[in-house]
Amino acid sequence: MERHELMRLLAGDDGVSKAALTALADGADYVVWGAGTRLSDGHAGIFAIRHRCMQRKGVENLGWERALELLRERAQPIRIGQITPSDRSWIYTFFLTEDGGALVACAGVRLAAEPMSDRPEILRP
Repeated sequence: MERHELMRLLAGDDGVSKAALTALADGADYVVWGAGTRLSDGHAGIFAIRHRCMQRKGVENLGWERALELLRERAQPIRIGQITPSDRSWIYTFFLTEDGGALVACAGVRLAAEPMSDRPEILRP
């Protein structure tokens, strides 16, 4: 997916999409994985566990509750991606429709100062 296409999809009015869009506009790295066989409501269960883990550890996050609601409302295959700003202060996870034509949800997690390789598995799709 081209950067400008993802930027168009993130041009919503919620805070986390705006933050992800700003990071992308500032040159953040990003990746979009292909659609899998698991439906969005199945991913919601996995990401709910990650969200509880983040809460338990006191990790600052944006938009996770709303993202989980939106994922649970759908029963369609989705594509997942991540945006990582150059300062690695946050990581934004976004969920797209299977064809990549629309944003389903977006959520962000503040990262600790430790290297990415030492980050817990809660941040990986």
